[in-house]
Amino acid sequence: MGIKFLIFVSLLIFGNVSSSSRENSFVVSSENTRTVRMVNEYDLPEVFEMDINSKIANNFATTLVTTKVRSRGIAAKETTFTVVLPETAFISEFIMEVGTKRYRAFVKETEEAKNIYDTAVASGRTAAHVSISARDSNKFTVSLNVEPHLRVMFLLTYEEYLQRKNGQYELVLNIHPGQVVQNLRVKVTIKENRPLRFVKTPSIRSGNEIGKEEDRLNPSADIRLLNSTMAVVTFNPNSEKQKQFARYLGTKQTNGLSGQFVVQYDVERDSAGGEIFLQDGYFIHFFAPTDLLPLSKHVVFVLDTSTSMRGKKLNQLKNAMKGILKQIRNGDKVTIIEFETNVKVWNVFSRTATIIDRNINYSDPFYKLSRQNLPLPKEFNGYVLKKTQKVVDAMVARGATNIIAALETALYVIKADQERSAMDNNKKHQPIMVFLTDGEPNGGISSTDKIIEVVTQLNSQNNKVPIYSLSFGNGAKKDFLRKLSLKNQGFWKHIYEASDASLQLQNFYKEISSPLLTSVKFEYESEVKEVTVTEFPIYFNGSELVVAGKYEDLYFPPTVRCVGPGGPTTLRPTILGKPITQLERLWAYLTVKQLLDRRNSAGNNTELTKRVVDLAQKYTFVTDVTSLVVVKPSGNSVVEIESASVAPVTFLSRFGFGSVNDDETENEIEPETEAPSLLSVLPWLGSVLQTNETITVGPNAYELGNNYNTNTEVECPKTPVNTTEPGICVLLKDCSEVYKDLKNFQTYQSYFCPVDTKYAGICCPKE
Repeated sequence: MGIKFLIFVSLLIFGNVSSSSRENSFVVSSENTRTVRMVNEYDLPEVFEMDINSKIANNFATTLVTTKVRSRGIAAKETTFTVVLPETAFISEFIMEVGTKRYRAFVKETEEAKNIYDTAVASGRTAAHVSISARDSNKFTVSLNVEPHLRVMFLLTYEEYLQRKNGQYELVLNIHPGQVVQNLRVKVTIKENRPLRFVKTPSIRSGNEIGKEEDRLNPSADIRLLNSTMAVVTFNPNSEKQKQFARYLGTKQTNGLSGQFVVQYDVERDSAGGEIFLQDGYFIHFFAPTDLLPLSKHVVFVLDTSTSMRGKKLNQLKNAMKGILKQIRNGDKVTIIEFETNVKVWNVFSRTATIIDRNINYSDPFYKLSRQNLPLPKEFNGYVLKKTQKVVDAMVARGATNIIAALETALYVIKADQERSAMDNNKKHQPIMVFLTDGEPNGGISSTDKIIEVVTQLNSQNNKVPIYSLSFGNGAKKDFLRKLSLKNQGFWKHIYEASDASLQLQNFYKEISSPLLTSVKFEYESEVKEVTVTEFPIYFNGSELVVAGKYEDLYFPPTVRCVGPGGPTTLRPTILGKPITQLERLWAYLTVKQLLDRRNSAGNNTELTKRVVDLAQKYTFVTDVTSLVVVKPSGNSVVEIESASVAPVTFLSRFGFGSVNDDETENEIEPETEAPSLLSVLPWLGSVLQTNETITVGPNAYELGNNYNTNTEVECPKTPVNTTEPGICVLLKDCSEVYKDLKNFQTYQSYFCPVDTKYAGICCPKE
């Protein structure tokens, strides 16, 4: 029997997808028919091995998921390989190994990939087409017919930049094999240039809801800190443990583990100018200051209370708001605006609302709003908190969804409050708008494009207030809300309609609750080009600003200018030597992500689409506008075939993985390459030391020379101990008296000297 490939990507909503949906039936697809038959779960092909191997370097994660399947019984069986991907991840490689042949997918522009697929199908050849139909699609599925006793191996590689939130990076690995797996292995290797602050693995998550930390869902993962900058996390639940996790997560035990294994970590960082890494003409700048006081803020909550919010959703919103209000700091301001057919601006003291004319929109809506006596916010305290909580309790769902009137009103309230504060010489409050809706606009303006146009134009009068949009449940128009936020310096997030919706809302607010800087702009004086976004409206505590680009002749720390509301500030970021990850690929990932955001918010996106396609094809990223295509060859074909016995696989090696058939051993983890005593007294050395025991100073690399001895005595101008007296240039290992004065790599560079032209030395006191 021939092999039939069917590859598709479907939209996953965690609250609606469960591995148990396959326990009694599955779909067998052919060219002309589609039938469903009942089967015993033991008739399904066996997933006998699943290996998830993730490597993190400089916050960039590359994950290889290897699944090995064999057919049971005497008849051919339909098998499915499914991986649930993070929303921010790009698929970069997919391979199927069937029998002795290996089939590799190629990244093509979406239309071209579809044409290749259609041509192959028309000619009778087996083919597969993989595309992402929407940005939040994150379920990758491959189905094929497996002949009796045949073994199949699937290999999927995906990449993602781990965005820092709430003071940590978080890697989420979805495990959904659909059955108990004999050999289930998860390995996460973290290699950072900067020392690790912590590494931890919280409780296994269901993937459907955010639950409380429970001891019975503790993965008991093995966390090994190999040195100050490197850790290895392993998770190898046996069959019984997989069944236990399934029971605690509320799924059928025979379906095995269906949940999320999470690794959280953070690194130490420069508190002022950030850190810069340089590599082969590329740079990346990380900026996450921690010693700043939170800015005072004016938070405007624009909340949908239309008829569709009636019942459970409105109760969840109320519970969430009560938790959020408790996070508001004294001295901040809060405005509550609810909208349905009408718009209500609440006066929390009198617990009365000013109802806005539902048809305020015309050429100058601010003029009409200025004719109404709208309540303006006052600074928050315990008394205001109690009054505001009662206002939230009084909300009732009714009417239509008048989005345009609500947003116009919110922008006017912010503008009026800023003008009043300026006249009274009061301290400035950073405005932040949180806009939540569960439906489509059906009051006022119904065109979402027109709403975005009007709101963006009005917002320009407010110096661009960040608008953070929340889509609540399945009825909201996610694309509209995403575009609205992108146009107005905010971001969009989806709130799943589940029992934990209140907790999702509170966790979202936590991300934006502590603004530290506004109007941040990085200006690089050095020769740089093709730089990613350099202007950021707000920097929040616990997050991180990242800029990447190309440079020429950049050997020493560049000057970076941070332009904020207090005027320009000159920063001197610390250069931490060469990064562990491949900067070119990280730059490409960030560039493609930002181009996609610009494309989604732009009206004419032809040029942006072309740039995304070019970069995605060059770096093999599956995006909104590119797809994977696999065609079983017949003569000339777009797919390459390799013998399954050939190793290593070079196209996986470029992601840092070796042979797909070889288990990684501890020998592949680089041990500490410097003497333990040297690392213990100079911890910064671990962040700049390369795997070949060299460090880069200026344009050259120098060996540490741990096993080298020199008898030459070359005088040097000054030492860390006495900056007025000359010293002798010796190997770093031979001058322990200066260790206490070498606080960081930048200080070391001030007293660096080369020993015998190739070794890293230090100017050591003569006595």
